[in-house]
Order: sequence, then structure tokens, then C-alpha cells
Amino acid sequence: MKTSVLSYRAKAPFADMGGQGLHTKHTPITPLVDGFNRQLTYLRLSVTDFCNFRCDYCLPNGYQGKRPDDELSLAEIDTLFGGFVGFGTKKVRLTGGEPSIRRDLSDIIALAKQHGIAKVAISSNGYKLSKHLASWQNSGLNQLNLSIDSFDKDTFKKITGFDMLPTLLNDVDTLLETTDIKLKMNGILMHDTAYDNLLSALDYIKERPVTYRFIEFMQTSDNSDLFFAQNQTAHFIKDYLNTHGWQTKTKAQDDGPAIEYTHPDYLGSIGIIEPYAKNFCDGCNRLRVSSLGKVHLCLFDSQNYDIRPYLSTQDKKGLMMALKNLMPIKPEHHHLDAHSGIMNNLSLVGG
Repeated sequence: MKTSVLSYRAKAPFADMGGQGLHTKHTPITPLVDGFNRQLTYLRLSVTDFCNFRCDYCLPNGYQGKRPDDELSLAEIDTLFGGFVGFGTKKVRLTGGEPSIRRDLSDIIALAKQHGIAKVAISSNGYKLSKHLASWQNSGLNQLNLSIDSFDKDTFKKITGFDMLPTLLNDVDTLLETTDIKLKMNGILMHDTAYDNLLSALDYIKERPVTYRFIEFMQTSDNSDLFFAQNQTAHFIKDYLNTHGWQTKTKAQDDGPAIEYTHPDYLGSIGIIEPYAKNFCDGCNRLRVSSLGKVHLCLFDSQNYDIRPYLSTQDKKGLMMALKNLMPIKPEHHHLDAHSGIMNNLSLVGG
């Protein structure tokens, strides 16, 4: 069920949020803290839900329908960043869909840096990566996460619908050689390819300062058949790493949920993301905002909350009050093991 500002005000959290403008430059920052004493310093902003890939676990039939023509504007994103910075947000991840579809993505990166965001990251499929590298670097991008679900070109094509793995890996080497953008790679754990992908990933990061992260397959309402056919836990990867001299790395405050492993003989590292793990949500530090201005308190929650009226009127004070008043209802954990909420596919809010 989607909830608008008007209908939600009757439930109290959005009440009494009027007022225009808020000058926080000299105001002490009070961080967003939810009802479970978790400090939220990480914003994941989906700038579009459109994706040009057809990954079998997300959009096997491609993006359906017409891309919305009312995605958040730069002015609205400016207000959004201003409000979150007022709460001490330190990290912003720009997601999709495929964020590079936005022609103004470099402007969005630059805007985040102008607001003083310490770490700006992008999650991307890497399509035409070489075309974007210079502008992303010049705009201040700190980190890029690429979806590379296989190092085998035929498997990559089967998963994504695109025969471009060699080009993408060449572009990655260019990134490593010519920029200071930190690189992470993500791969969805699939039963049929997990072991081969582990060996390939270890070989790949041996001489490259790249973190390759294995993400357990998450069930949505659109991928149930594939999920039950290919679901693979990360236990065997952890067992392999633990018996081959890998050690867990201490997490930074603004890090996501991945557990990273390092080894003295490897330049790169291995990460594991286990959304079904018992304590996965204990350290949640993020909020998600969709490309149409909806706040998702949890990736798999059954509701979202419309903050666009504050963005469209540059009402930073109203925005901050709205976000603050949502904190008591942020759930303690997801219910991914029971249902997928409103999540038809992960392109809706970028995973």
C-alpha cells in the first residue's frame, strides 16, 4: 500500500510540519536516530527505476512500460541532500534502475559533494562505463559498485542479456589505472555458478584493489521460481575463506551490511551480504528514497511515504520534520523470510 503525505498526516507522524526554509549552517547537527537507537547516516537515492539490462533475478523481461517523465529534478534533489546533511548524513549512494541513464548524473554527484557529503557512491551495471569515467571522477565520485554476476562471458550474457563482459572488464582496468574511484563488484549468489564464481573472483582480485561481494539471492514477488531453483547461502564461501587464511575486516560507521574479508597475499578483498542472516538488520544505518520522492524505511517494507511536496517547494524544514517523525515507525528488521512487501523487483529502489 502506498501512502501519500495527505493521507499519512492523519496518522500523526507528518502533522504540524509547515514552514519554509531552514538555515542549519551554524546549527548543531542532531542525527536521525530510530526507535532502536540506530543512527542513520547513509542515504540511498534511486535516481531512476529504468534499467536497460534484463537480469534474470530482477528484470528478466526487461523494463516494462514507459520510463516516468517526472523523476526527481536537480532542484528537488538539492533540497533532499540539504535536509539529510542537516541530520549529519555522511554517505549517499545513487542507485536505480541504472543511474547512468540519467544524463545529469554527474551534476547529481557534484551536488552531493557541494553539500559536503563525504562519500558519494554509485551502483551501476557498467554499461558504457568508459564514456562516464572522466565526468564522474571530475564531479567527485568516491566509489563505484558494479554488478558483475559472472566472470564467464557466456554466463554473463545469459544473466544480463548483454554480451559485453570483455569490454566492461577492460573499462574496469581503465578505471583502476586512471582514477582514484574505489571499486566494488557485486555478484548474486546462484546455486549453479557460485563455486566457479568464487574461484574466478579470487583470481581477479589477486592483483587488483577491488572488493568482490557475494550477495545472497533475495526473493521478490517477480522472481519466486528462480529464487527457489537457484537460492544459495553464503556459508560455503565463509567456510572456504576461513580455512584459507582470510580474516574479517573492521567495519566503518558508514559502511553497508557487507562483512569483508582480507588476505595478506591479495590486493583485493571479498565481501559477503547475507540479508537472511539473523542479525542482518541490527546495524541498519540507511534510508531509501525512490526516484519519485517516496521514503522506504526498509527495502522490503509494505509501505512508503511521500516527501515530494517538501522537495518540490524547497521546504527543507518540512522535509526534516517529516524524516524525524518517521523514525519511531522504522521497523526493527525486514520480513524478507515471510514476504517481499511492495517490492516487485529490486529496480524500484535500487536494492
